[in-house]
Amino acid sequence: MCCSSGRVNHKKLFRLYLEERLAVRRRGGRKRAIGTRAPMTVPMAPNDRRSLDFVSGQLTCGRRFRILTVVDDCTRECLPIPRSPASAWRGNWTGW
Repeated sequence: MCCSSGRVNHKKLFRLYLEERLAVRRRGGRKRAIGTRAPMTVPMAPNDRRSLDFVSGQLTCGRRFRILTVVDDCTRECLPIPRSPASAWRGNWTGW
């Protein structure tokens, strides 16, 4: 069924499949979500819902950093980010 070059004639292979009444294996399709999603409720008061996100930046010396920010979805205010003792070696920054 295979020729000397290692390739198979696809037309001949399909004809043999039909003669033997074999099924051609098909690949599975893309998985889709079943059903509909419930819409997100709109927060009516502060601290009803919060969002998390990573923000990254680069200092003038070239050092990169990443910060986890927490935002209140009602007031759109970012909660204060505490400074960890492990980052004390980076310098004396105010506002942290």
